[in-house]
Amino acid sequence: MAQRRDYYEVLGVDREADAAALKSAYRRLALQHHPDKNPNDPDAAERFKEASESYAALSDPEKRARYDRFGHAGLSGTPGFGAGGFDASMFDLSDLLGDLFGFSGFSGGRGRSRGIAGSDLVYRLDLSLKDASFGLTAGIDLQRQERCEECEGSGAEKGSRPGTCPACRGSGQQRLSQGFLTIARPCGTCMGEGSVIDKPCEGCGGQGRRRAGRRLEIRVPAGVETNSRLRLQGEGDAGGRGGS
Repeated sequence: MAQRRDYYEVLGVDREADAAALKSAYRRLALQHHPDKNPNDPDAAERFKEASESYAALSDPEKRARYDRFGHAGLSGTPGFGAGGFDASMFDLSDLLGDLFGFSGFSGGRGRSRGIAGSDLVYRLDLSLKDASFGLTAGIDLQRQERCEECEGSGAEKGSRPGTCPACRGSGQQRLSQGFLTIARPCGTCMGEGSVIDKPCEGCGGQGRRRAGRRLEIRVPAGVETNSRLRLQGEGDAGGRGGS
């Protein structure tokens, strides 16, 4: 059996390295050796696995203390560090890898996507010097996306409901195996929703929202200055997928 390398040596850091140094070292090695960037290279896959194991151990204060005191034997029997080798599915490293490789992480990821918040809207209001000095109540007219009343924001025809996506079976994810990793990507059929609409609402075309005009009354305070901004919470576009 090949001798296991020291975790600090694998990451190329000294034993006093802080959390930021550990994270930086792991990101560098992950980017260099990830199987996506080195297809059909078992050596690169093994180095990536070795770096992931090292970071999983040293980034956890308790595991690191046990490793510093007892070496690899100190983690024997710890979930993810069993005799059968390192199990990456026991650890959530997606915060470090998702932005590098465009996936949501290892098996056991975070599930389907949530609703998308609506966009902010900006309305420019020109004031006279008098109004800026003394303040006023003004009415503004704008166009925005509002929740469809016919389908109550579901996007499905009234009386029907979105069905479970057949491609991902409602999980919102499709899992791909790459060596020792199981990578979860958003489902391409339902775009991470976990559901599909068989009968779209005629009023909104299945979007769950539709454009409409709205008039708002706002109070401009006295003494307002040029380029000042007033924020009205909850008055932007309605969100998609049930988002705010």
